[in-house]
Formats: sequence, structure tokens, C-alpha cells
Amino acid sequence: MTDTTAGSTTGGSAGGAADDGAGGADRAGRAGPGRFRRWYSTLHPSLQLIGLQLWLPLFFIVGFCLCYIAAFHAPHPHDVPVAIVGSSSELQTTLDERLPGAIELRSYDDVAEARSAVTSGRVAVAYDPGDDALYTASAHQYQVAALIPAMLTPVIEAEGAAAPAVTDLAPLPAYDEYGTVSLYLMLAWCIGGYMVAMFIGLMGAPLRHRTRTTVIVVGGAVISLITNLLAGPVVGAVQGHFLELFLLGWGWIIAIGLAVNGISYFVGRFVALPAMIVFVFLSMPASGGAYPSWFMPQPFAWLNNVVVGSGITEMLKRALYDVGPGYGRGLTMMLAYAVAGVVLMVTGKKWWERRRIRRIVTGRTTMFADAQNANRDFLVAERDEVLRRHGLVSTDTGTINTVGVDERGDLDDGTSGDMFLGSPGGLEDDTLETRPIPTRPRR
Repeated sequence: MTDTTAGSTTGGSAGGAADDGAGGADRAGRAGPGRFRRWYSTLHPSLQLIGLQLWLPLFFIVGFCLCYIAAFHAPHPHDVPVAIVGSSSELQTTLDERLPGAIELRSYDDVAEARSAVTSGRVAVAYDPGDDALYTASAHQYQVAALIPAMLTPVIEAEGAAAPAVTDLAPLPAYDEYGTVSLYLMLAWCIGGYMVAMFIGLMGAPLRHRTRTTVIVVGGAVISLITNLLAGPVVGAVQGHFLELFLLGWGWIIAIGLAVNGISYFVGRFVALPAMIVFVFLSMPASGGAYPSWFMPQPFAWLNNVVVGSGITEMLKRALYDVGPGYGRGLTMMLAYAVAGVVLMVTGKKWWERRRIRRIVTGRTTMFADAQNANRDFLVAERDEVLRRHGLVSTDTGTINTVGVDERGDLDDGTSGDMFLGSPGGLEDDTLETRPIPTRPRR
């Protein structure tokens, strides 16, 4: 964002005026390009642009390793809350001996209260010693419903009780057999929201707040409509709830878009970095969609309280299967991200304008802006060279004329340079097997 603006102002009257006095001293000192930057500017302009974008795949590699691999390589239960009807002291002692740190029993007075704690997501499962029953809710956490009863049953049997019968209070439907629909809908909304705002930040720096916000709102509606159409009627992973899911997706995409839009004022073309860290790399493993926070290492277990993925998946589970904590927590998170985005937009616009003025006055540029300018000049020169090799020439008025054979000269003008890094001008001297192209004057 900032780089493009800086590039467009380089060499203007403001920059020229700065050549005298303090401006010239400023550029000669802190603004002067270093040795690496001077060498880098001699490369092929297209190669310069490619090199300046390679931070993105490097960032992806680091992000996947530090977030996805670190979070999912060895998930194991820790302090998993389990409801028990009646006293928990004896069973808790046995669990601490056989499964240290894995299970935390919470006593409830009656079965109905314990069952409600399961469906609301406050506890993983509930155990009723009186009826030898375990209650799960696979629609809220499929992994928990499968793993925790398998861990508890041997311990309960070791206490001399019968193996409990497992009752699923919220079974998953056949079209969402493993409970992953909410996870991937959440990812679609997160990625859609941050990408809309990311491109606004990259290409729409001078736009007014209302214009940028309008794009986010309209884009959010389109993305939510498409994702819910595909997930529901097309794929069949969701049955019903179309309007409810459309509104949820739209609200979350707007909140995420506003937050990323605000961030973009401060980080310019690197907006993808914080956006993906917050809304993809941290949000997905900490969301509880793949594994619950009770299975995640720190800091992902704590981040479950604040990442958008957690709010989205819990709201989706409530809408689809009537499980989880309800809408209050998710709506609070949605509003918090939207408000934070608005605050960043208001403050960021002023900060960006001050930075833009400093760049114009001092004539400072970035490597990316220099590469863009060099590539623009290269494309113009390449266009003229391609025309020349085909026996054509472009005039100042934009018309294309044929050049006589005796006027074309030698096509090999030594512009090839290094075979890997290219020449300073960037033009290649590949031999073209062509014949002269006749032109007709414009009528």
C-alpha cells in the first residue's frame, strides 16, 4: 500500500525540492540505498519483484511449522472437565494416580444438570455412578466423545463399578460424520474476510473509509452467500439453517475485514503477514474445531478464549446442532473485532497520511517501489523491442508503423547479460523466427 504510493511520487516536484538543503542531506544519510540494495537494483526488474515477494512462501513454511505442526503433532488431554453426579473424591484420587493431570472431575447434584453441562460444552462428558452411565455430545466435540469414555471406562472398572453405558446426547448426522463442517466453514469465512480486506489495503490506500467499508460489506455478503450455497444445497454438508448461517457468515466476514483493513494502514503490503497469523495460523488450531482446547498445548489452549475461530465454530455448532455455549460469547467476540478494526482505521489513516507526506518530501523510496518503477520502464522498453524485432515501431501518437528492412539494423544489441540474473535493462536477445508484419493505417 505505502510502497505503491511512494513509487508514484518518486521524482516529483516535492522530491526535487528536497534535493537542496536538509532534504538532500537526509537522502544522503539515512535514505541512501545500501550496498545490497544497489546490487539488487541491477537485476532483471521482474526478478527483483519476484525476490521481494519470496517472504510470503517463507512465512507460510514457518507459520505451518510453528502453528499447525506444533499444535497437532501430539495432542493429549490435560485438565479435561468431566461432570460426575455426586461425590468425586474417590474417583478423582484414582484418576490422578492412573491419568495424572488428564481429568478434572466436577461434582453436580443431579443428572439433568450434568447432562446440560455436556451439551453446553462446559464439560467434556458426564458420569452418573448411580445408573452406570456416561453422557457425551459428539456434535460438540467428536474427538472428546470418542476418547474420554475410552479413558474413563478402565478406571471406573478398576474401582469395582460396572462398565458404564455411553449415551450420545447430541449425535452427529450422517452428512457431517466427524463434525468437521463447522471447522471448514469457519476457515472459509476467515480466509474470505481477510483476503477482501488485504487486497483493499494493498491497492486501495487512498480510498475513503466509507468506500473501503462498502467493499468489505458487499464482499462479505457475496462470500457468505457462496460458501453457504456450496456447503448446503451443492455439497449437502449442511441441512437447512440457510438464512441463519448467511447472517452469521456475513457478520464475521465484516468483523474480520474491518480488523484487517485497520491493520493494513500500519503494515502496508505486508498486511498478509499479521492477517494470516491472527485469522488463520493461530485461529485454526486454537478454535477447538479440530481438537478441543483441553487437548491443545499452550499458547493455543489459552488462545481459544480470544481467536475468531473459536467464536465462529461455537456459533455454528449452536446453529446446526443446538450444542455449545450459545451465541452470546461469539457475538461479543465479533463486536470486539469490528470495534478494534474501526479504531485502527481511524488512527491508521492519519498515521499513513503523515508517513506518506514524509516520503514525498524526503524523496524516500522502498526496494519494492524501485522494482516496480524499473519493471514499468522495462515493460515499455520490451514492448518497443518486440515491435522492432517484428519490423514495427510505435510512434509518439500511439500508431504502429512498419520499419523498412534497411532501417531495422542488427537485432543482437548485446542486451542479454547474465543467463540467470538477466541484464541491467532486463531485455532478452532470443532469436525470433518471424516475418515482417504488414500494418494498415488507421481510418
